[in-house]
Amino acid sequence: QDNRISIWSAGDLGNAGLNGEYNGEPRLLCDIQHNGDVMDMQFLDQERIVVASSTGTVTIFRHHQNNQTLSANHRWEKAHYHVDQDTSCGGAACTGVVCNNPEIVSVGEDGRINLFRADQKDAVRTIDNADSSTLHAVTFLRTTEILTVNSIGQLKIWDLRQQRNEPSQIFSLAGDRVPLHCVDRHPNQQHIVATGGQDGMLSIWDIRQGTMPVSLLNAHEAEMWEVHFHPSDPDHLFTCSEDGSLWHWDTSTNVSEKPSFLHQGGRSTAYLSHSTINQSVVSAWLSNDPTKDRMEITNLIPNQTLSVNSLDVLGPCLVYGTDAEAIYVNRQLFA
Repeated sequence: QDNRISIWSAGDLGNAGLNGEYNGEPRLLCDIQHNGDVMDMQFLDQERIVVASSTGTVTIFRHHQNNQTLSANHRWEKAHYHVDQDTSCGGAACTGVVCNNPEIVSVGEDGRINLFRADQKDAVRTIDNADSSTLHAVTFLRTTEILTVNSIGQLKIWDLRQQRNEPSQIFSLAGDRVPLHCVDRHPNQQHIVATGGQDGMLSIWDIRQGTMPVSLLNAHEAEMWEVHFHPSDPDHLFTCSEDGSLWHWDTSTNVSEKPSFLHQGGRSTAYLSHSTINQSVVSAWLSNDPTKDRMEITNLIPNQTLSVNSLDVLGPCLVYGTDAEAIYVNRQLFA
């Protein structure tokens, strides 16, 4: 009932021990009450955080670092709603936000897409009936284009320069309309996109060609809640699931030289491929000749049983949150 946004200090890497293990305790710096469930959040800049609520409201909170407090900086009340904005119970959950400062895009259960600017009171643009089903997640493809995934297995590209309220491209999973829950774009090769959904499968798409995924990879036993390419080392991808697992997918070329740190749980090694052409041009994610190379998959939490709901990754650090009401930080991803 009582939800909060909290800022933690995971401590200073400077006081790591001799073996690199981390000694400091995480500290709660500040927190603030939040109305409704927190559905998604993202930093807009160094001190502002954009938060999506189950009430349909999108809020920017400011973290004041000088006195360690949080305050609500701006709020778009009921940016998402089912009937009309004025009905007291009319809010529809805002399921996802994505930021490209100063722009913020929100999507929701109402199938609506909003484009906000951090300094403007009203939405810059709203696509009211963007989708007839729930939009579960959104990401920027380029500064003027966004990708959304919905509850009937579709991936859609929207060009925000176009005034018409239609997607510029629609991709879909063949056959079963499996709801897609999460999407991420490859940081360097913007045509490569990963999605995950209700069946736990990882789908890799090449948005330059076709309308179906390039590959479907068996992953989790239950819903996949989050997928992330490593921002600076995108041969590495991370997915987490309702089944309590968090997988590290590694397509980097020198896999064979690595010690195998796998085999602690489940399906360990899947064979994938990549072309022998220059790696910087052809991504291992788009390969289709499984004999040439392999992909290593490691379950980073082999004995977990409760759902892993969210994850993020930066440098050697992975952070994830679970239904155990705990946040975990792994500081030695590539150790």
